[in-house]
Amino acid sequence: MKKIMIIVSLLVIATVGYSQKKEAEKKPEVVFDSLTYNYGVIAKGSSGECSFKFTNKSKTPLILTNVKAGCGCTVPSWPREEIKPKHSGEIKIKYNTNNVGYFTKTVSVYTNKQEEPIILTITGQVVDQPKTE
Repeated sequence: MKKIMIIVSLLVIATVGYSQKKEAEKKPEVVFDSLTYNYGVIAKGSSGECSFKFTNKSKTPLILTNVKAGCGCTVPSWPREEIKPKHSGEIKIKYNTNNVGYFTKTVSVYTNKQEEPIILTITGQVVDQPKTE
């Protein structure tokens, strides 16, 4: 009986170790060119648009199930159709540049490929334009 318990314990330990190794070897299936965008210094009332390009590196279609801004001053738009394997897409973000000052905002990207969202970050500073007479 003691030998059976030892064998079972060793099998459990080996299985857990193997599954952790496999998890560590997993490569991301959605790859963004960049996860951050810095507007730098921009004028109040300017366009405030940027985009994040990504590629589906998996062998099955990618679906962006939701793309959620952290606040109402940031509005994302994204492809609603599935992205085929090895194909690319982009998420466009529009920041409200009527808010003067420094900003750092996040957008969460939810997909059918990952349990946790991918976090995109935009930063910059909006300045008031000098008045011309």
